Amino acid sequence: MKSETIVVCGGGGFIGGHLVADLRRQGYRSIRAVDIKPFDEWYQFFPEADNLQLDLQGKEACEQAVRDARIVYNLAADMGGMGFIENNRCLCMLSVLINTHLLMAAKKFGVERYFYASSACVYAADKQVSPEVVPLKESDAYPAMPEDGYGWEKLFSERMCRHFREDFGVITRVARYHNVYGPHGTWTGGREKAPAAICRKVIEAKRSGQHEIEIWGDGKQTRSFMWIDDCLKGTQAIMNSDILEPINLGSSELVTINRLVDLVESIGGVKLKRIYNLKAPKGVNGRNSDNTLIKQYLDWEPSTRLRDGLETTYRWIYDEMVKTSPTIQRSTPALVSVSEARAEAG
Repeated sequence: MKSETIVVCGGGGFIGGHLVADLRRQGYRSIRAVDIKPFDEWYQFFPEADNLQLDLQGKEACEQAVRDARIVYNLAADMGGMGFIENNRCLCMLSVLINTHLLMAAKKFGVERYFYASSACVYAADKQVSPEVVPLKESDAYPAMPEDGYGWEKLFSERMCRHFREDFGVITRVARYHNVYGPHGTWTGGREKAPAAICRKVIEAKRSGQHEIEIWGDGKQTRSFMWIDDCLKGTQAIMNSDILEPINLGSSELVTINRLVDLVESIGGVKLKRIYNLKAPKGVNGRNSDNTLIKQYLDWEPSTRLRDGLETTYRWIYDEMVKTSPTIQRSTPALVSVSEARAEAG
C-alpha cells in the first residue's frame, strides 16, 4: 500500500509540508505535493516527491492533482492568522472552489479516501463571547454563525464533504483544526498566527533593546494551540478511522494571550512592557477544544505542552531571523536554559 499515490494539496504550506515529511519518514514512496506557490516559496520542499505547482481553484488542475491517487489530503486554502482572515473575507471564501473541484475529481477518479482540513472558526460566535469559554463540542457549530468569510467557507465545505460521501460514496473525513503551530510556519508578513507572531515580536524586542511588545486586543482573550506533531498524528488517525462527522483536532490547554506572552518571554529570558492595541483584529473572546469525542473514538488527544512546543518554535524562528537579518548575531544567546526558563515560569 505504501507504493500507492498519496496527494497532499497545500503541500507547499506549513501543515502540508510537515505532512509530506512525515509520510516520507513512514516509508511512503509515491507522494504528490501540490501547491499554488512557486517551488522556491514552499515552506518545505522534497525533490523525491512528485511536486506540482497548480492553482487548485481550477477544475482541470484538481483533476491533474488527484489522477491515479488513492488518498487525498486537502490542506489547501488561502488563509492566515486573524489579521489576514478579518481583512480578506472574499479571498478566504474563494477557497470553496478548491474543495469543490477536488471532491469532483476524487469522485471522477475513484479516490479511496479524502481528508478535509476544517477549522474551529466554524463554531457559532455566540458560544465564544467570554474568555472563560466552555470548550466547544462538535455540535456547537449549529445553529450556524461562524467566523465571517473564512468560517463560512469551512462550514460549507464540511457539508460538501458530507454530501459527496452520502450521495456519491466518496469516503470523506473532516477535522476541525484548532490553531496549529510549530517550526516551518509563517512568522512574518501578515499571515502569521499568534504563537509565531509573539515569538517574532519578543525576538525583535530583544534585538532592538526596546523592551516593548504590542498585543492585539486586551490580552485576556483565550485560545488553545496545537503542536504540529499532534496535528499530524491526529490527521492521519482520523483519515484512517470510521469517524463520519467533523471532529475537533486541538489541544484543550486553554491560555490567555497574556499567558502566551508570559511563556515566550520566559523562553527568551526577557520581560517586556505591554502595549495593547484595542483596535487590532483579535477574533472571538474565547475558544477551546472539547476533546470528548476524539478520546472516545481514538483513545487519544493532542497533549504536547504549549511551553514545550513554543521552545522549539522560538528557536526555529530565531534561527530564521538570523538568516535574514545581519543585525542579529549568532553569538547572542537566543534562550535562557530550559531549566532556568521553567523555574522562572513557576
